[in-house]
Amino acid sequence: MVLTPYLRKVSQFPSKAAYALRLTRAAPYLRKIGSWIAPPPNKSEDGRDQWPSRAAFLLAAMGGCAGQGNLLRYPSVVYNNYGLQWFIPYLIAVFAVAIPALILEIAIGQAYRGGTVIAFNNINKRLKGVGLGPILVSFVVVQYFTVNLAWIMNYFRNSFTSPLPWEGRIEEFYMGDVVANVDPIPGSLTAGNDAVAKYTVYPGVKLIGETVGWSAFIWFLIWISIFRGVGLTGRVVYWTMGLPIVTTIIIVGRACSLENASEGIRLLWATWRSDQLASGTVWQTAVGQVFFSTGIGFGYFTSYASYNSKHSNAVMDAILICGSNILFENFAAFAVFGVVGYLRRWPQDGERLGAFVVGFLTLPEAVIHMPGANWWAILLFFTLVVLGFSSAFVMLDAAATLAVDAGMKLSRPVIVTALTIISFLMCLPYCTEFGFYLLDGIDRWINNVALIFVVWSELVGATTVYRWHDVVSQTGLPAFVVYNFGYFGGQIIGVAVSHGISSPAAGAGAGFGLYISCSTISVLISTPPTIKAASFWGRNPILGRFWYLAFYSGNQLRRDLNGIVGGNGNWNIPHFWPILLRYISAPILAIVFSFAYPEFYTLRYDPMMIAGFILAHFCLLLILLGVVFPRYYDIFIPSERRSEGTEATVANKLKEQDFVPDVARVDSESGIPVSLSRKSSDRIDTELSTAKPKPQGEYI
Repeated sequence: MVLTPYLRKVSQFPSKAAYALRLTRAAPYLRKIGSWIAPPPNKSEDGRDQWPSRAAFLLAAMGGCAGQGNLLRYPSVVYNNYGLQWFIPYLIAVFAVAIPALILEIAIGQAYRGGTVIAFNNINKRLKGVGLGPILVSFVVVQYFTVNLAWIMNYFRNSFTSPLPWEGRIEEFYMGDVVANVDPIPGSLTAGNDAVAKYTVYPGVKLIGETVGWSAFIWFLIWISIFRGVGLTGRVVYWTMGLPIVTTIIIVGRACSLENASEGIRLLWATWRSDQLASGTVWQTAVGQVFFSTGIGFGYFTSYASYNSKHSNAVMDAILICGSNILFENFAAFAVFGVVGYLRRWPQDGERLGAFVVGFLTLPEAVIHMPGANWWAILLFFTLVVLGFSSAFVMLDAAATLAVDAGMKLSRPVIVTALTIISFLMCLPYCTEFGFYLLDGIDRWINNVALIFVVWSELVGATTVYRWHDVVSQTGLPAFVVYNFGYFGGQIIGVAVSHGISSPAAGAGAGFGLYISCSTISVLISTPPTIKAASFWGRNPILGRFWYLAFYSGNQLRRDLNGIVGGNGNWNIPHFWPILLRYISAPILAIVFSFAYPEFYTLRYDPMMIAGFILAHFCLLLILLGVVFPRYYDIFIPSERRSEGTEATVANKLKEQDFVPDVARVDSESGIPVSLSRKSSDRIDTELSTAKPKPQGEYI
């Protein structure tokens, strides 16, 4: 009896040892399974994480485009601006702004191997705030984006109920059961809109439990998708892009077969309302929608491109991404407008529906009339969840890339976990009984003010201050200042005069007049360049001065980027690209941006509109703060990379970027990086041996 406890202990040793042995033997297999499900990312030559394939990058980027912005938001904004005339501002925005801006965002991320802050710091240290702008926009938008997904999950849950609970009560189900907001007490303005008569009151303030629960679930899925990096994300996107394309084709086919569907489709494709083109709203909405659906200005293209191979074809990638987005959202619009015709729910002049409303009021109706309605409803809302989810996680991933690149002493999983928790807490105001109206206010002004300003600042920053010391060395500082005063002042004065006296012609005259005057003065006071201007511009001293002032920065950025991402069979960035960015895209954005202020003036009685307007301008303030005090944003850049972009340059000479950033070791005798090819090494030797003294002022 005394020995019994000891015998029991001894008898346990073999079983514990055997258990431990089994765990030891199983560990390699468990690690293999974990690595297969969530593989660690590949590494490029410079040690940065890299996509498993180019297709993975393209699908992830397209997934950021193809989302609620295509299947819900696009039909909704088109419904509010219906007619064939919609495609004039829409296609101008695509070709004159979206594609050129997308080339910029992809190329700088790929070339400078970092997110937006690092990339724009390489262009100029005062553009760190411009680099932070897209991250701010993404971080704000992703908060309410997930709440839309929570509403879709509510539909998805109810899709398992037969008969479908929204049958015969589409609008009541959406607003009453899903959104579940308490109706506000409308405010108003006085006669003539001179003052606020009374502000809108929102009596409901409680959290809505189901919306909170589904939001938490969506945030968990986002965390799962990005916590491990591009290795795991590269696998997720095959599902988040492949399945929605198939299901969307099926849904469109069924919607177009409904009775009277052709009349709804004619509403968009065979209706012409030329008078709408005189309204700033349609232009503003078209640009905002193109940016929202393509993802321009959200930062994730630059972040994701930084995980590309340095020599991937950035121009072709930009065209493929933007082109696929245009095709997808216009094809998907057939589903909504087919149901619009079936329901005979025609747009009413003066009645504007929210940015995501039309899709929620039409697509659920479509599935009711399909055989096996429950199955179709499940498929529809699963598709919407997957589409929106693929857009949501890329937006949060842009913020995660910023934190990881900043060199924080935390692992990526910890950073992603912290960002996910913070984002979930910040989305809770949208989960309240006034959340729907808050979402509409934030969405409108973030898109119409902050997003447009972010892209405008990217375009003018990249084409104005890149290697600006080269311009000053050739023309003098006074000429540089006067020219750019005319360039920026022309845009500001032009839109101010246009709105102030309600005369676009007078505004254009004032803007162009100031620009031409300052351009003439700057050329006259410019010093003679010591280095000949490019092409035929160098044949005449006056033309040479103007070329340096007007075109040098953008053109040199194009040449330097082509030196990194071009070649090897790639498409080079074309010569007209910087001119398009600086003199067409940026002024268009300045004009569209200006429409926001008259629009807000008519809505200033609504606290939710005021909240969105203030938040959008807070983002603008943070961007401008980086221009004035760039050192404040050094925290977002690793200490060893803060000096990038300050290298000495010579006007009209390429930066030697092909061998500077990626150097890990240098030969002790020759001083030549060991990672260089023989061709590069020979070139350096030749340049050193044949170097001649340069005229004073040639080196910056």
